[in-house]
Amino acid sequence: MSHSRLREIAALSDPIERARVLGTVMAEQQALVEEAARMRRQAIAEARENGHRLEDLAHTLGVSPGRISQMRKGSATRAPEPLVPTPEPRAPEPVAPEPLATRAAEPRASDPEPLAERMPPVVVRRSLPTEPPASGAGWTFVSMTERNDIRTELRLLGVDREPAREHIATCLRVRPGEDVIARRRLILAGGVPVRAAASYFRVDLFADTSIVQPELLAPSLHEAVAAHGHAFGHAEETLMARRATESETGLLRLDPGDWVVQVLRAAYSIEDTPVHVLETVCAATRHVFSVSQAGGSDQF
Repeated sequence: MSHSRLREIAALSDPIERARVLGTVMAEQQALVEEAARMRRQAIAEARENGHRLEDLAHTLGVSPGRISQMRKGSATRAPEPLVPTPEPRAPEPVAPEPLATRAAEPRASDPEPLAERMPPVVVRRSLPTEPPASGAGWTFVSMTERNDIRTELRLLGVDREPAREHIATCLRVRPGEDVIARRRLILAGGVPVRAAASYFRVDLFADTSIVQPELLAPSLHEAVAAHGHAFGHAEETLMARRATESETGLLRLDPGDWVVQVLRAAYSIEDTPVHVLETVCAATRHVFSVSQAGGSDQF
């Protein structure tokens, strides 16, 4: 839209009409921007298929190689959805009355103790970018608690196909709603749930592999991916802090309104094929995130 058109709209005397017209114009422009971004992603993908390197494209377009990767994928951090589907509500089961003495010893319902305060104090460390062992096994981390012998545990919650949410589909380069393979795990430290993790894979690449087996993969998930001919090329990570969903609150044993940190990691092979998307939801009050700067930089 031209500046002259904006000046025409700004000259409208009725403020309501002015706001209405501006809203219409903004919607039209947003649709145009989204279509242009889609066409640009397609052009970059075609250039990559024709053998052009990321560095060459970045130099031609005047941006960094990382920015080219972002253009190619589009937004990977759209509004997050629950990591674990919210269960259907069930009618409460009848409970037999307990003896009066037992009921009297329990805390009053009008004065409940917050769940987080009843949980043992556990804080764990997570490095960014994600360390290779943590990305592969899904639960390697260093304890920051006073105890040095804290026990860690990884529980497999399930392996199944499910429709890809938009930000997962964008990272895997499939259509939103297309089936993907999901492996869900729960990570505990000292018996306390600290993270819920879900790994997503393309069906066309891993449908008939060990990835779909309903068991923990040994020695690691990374080894299982590499065993099928995919050599690691690069990964891109985004981090978002937000309030926990209802299902995440129950899974991580949080108090209502508690916050989580969502880390989305998309990994690509040396052929630039998306082979693994890891979505981790971390209990915010149970984590310390360490961020390291790569060597070779001249900035303090």
